[in-house]
Amino acid sequence: MMTAEINIQCSVHVTGITDTGRARDHNEDAIAWDAPHGLAMLADGMGGHNAGDVASRLCLETLNEVLQAALDKPRHLRPNKGMSKHATLVRRSVNKANTVIFDNAAVNPERKGMGTTLAMVLFYEDRAVVAHVGDSRVYRLRGGTLEQITADHSLVRELLEKGAISAEEAENNPYRHVITRAVGVRPRTVAEVQELEAQPGDVFLLCSDGLTDLVSDAVIEDTLVVAGGNWRCAAQRLIDLANNSGGRDNISVVIAALGGPC
Repeated sequence: MMTAEINIQCSVHVTGITDTGRARDHNEDAIAWDAPHGLAMLADGMGGHNAGDVASRLCLETLNEVLQAALDKPRHLRPNKGMSKHATLVRRSVNKANTVIFDNAAVNPERKGMGTTLAMVLFYEDRAVVAHVGDSRVYRLRGGTLEQITADHSLVRELLEKGAISAEEAENNPYRHVITRAVGVRPRTVAEVQELEAQPGDVFLLCSDGLTDLVSDAVIEDTLVVAGGNWRCAAQRLIDLANNSGGRDNISVVIAALGGPC
């Protein structure tokens, strides 16, 4: 059931799965969603002494708390220069999550340096606000074609953009998992926020690198297309594909599908 106050013009159906994988002994990923508020989120934590799971959990808990409170009182939303009210809210909520994680690490020395990636989508009216930090990704399936919406905040991506390495060299680069942005590692972070038109029939996939390192975009596309709307099965199939290819990392997927008018 949709929340009338935020005026989502399409129904949002969300499902997700997070899996430890076959090589790790614990799961530092976290996923969460709130379909009535049009919200889907995924975080991939990092840090010693199991602090990664603390960072990812704190991130999503803070985002959920800030966003729900604001979305329940939409008349209080204020836009930033050049940004919509909802995009501004998303950016501010990520900033708040960054502060919460950084401050938690400051008073818990064993958690020093903990942080997390983030991929999230907030739907409102006929729009989708997409935000990310790090190398967790957001894809959109439209008309049977999968498109990567986010661009990894990673050292390898920077080298590619500078022409220092080729696409082939990037595939097996030893620094491919070095990210250039994270939530909570420093006093401030910058989320990359973009706003897109959303249409009934669009399917948004949020995923951690535990999936994309082992499953190609082409296979992800085929899996979503073949699912025929059975998104829970599609999510499990993606997890299984990554595990069958080695499951070297935690694997998480969240699928948000837009239906017809509410």
